[in-house]
Amino acid sequence: MAKVFRPSNRESSILSRIESSKEHARRAAINFVRDDPTRFANPIAMKLVEEHLVETTNKNALEEQILKCLDTLCHADEFDVDYQIAPFRNLVQQPNVVSLFVTAFVIEKLINHKSVVDVFGSDADIYLCVHKQVAKLLP
Repeated sequence: MAKVFRPSNRESSILSRIESSKEHARRAAINFVRDDPTRFANPIAMKLVEEHLVETTNKNALEEQILKCLDTLCHADEFDVDYQIAPFRNLVQQPNVVSLFVTAFVIEKLINHKSVVDVFGSDADIYLCVHKQVAKLLP
């Protein structure tokens, strides 16, 4: 007969705290973006263009698209956010949900926009570029 593994109370409470702190950080990041998404859209769009990761014919349209992406993130339920970022979840060890969501948007949807000529770089390059800007603005 197989032995049943039952974690002790200490292990359970530690795992519970870790999970709840991750969820709290996720909710806090989304709520911070919800307060003023325009503050995030401009630096992200500009940096993507500056680092030649996105080639566009209209920078304002790029910024508007990222603003719509952030607005979608703020109003999406948890399942929709998880579904959007699922292919990119293993991109880095401790991903930021906002950075992952914008990265997924750039890679999967922005490439089909009429003002975007092409998207260059690897998934990790795009994530790191977006995350640098998001990390500067998050508390």
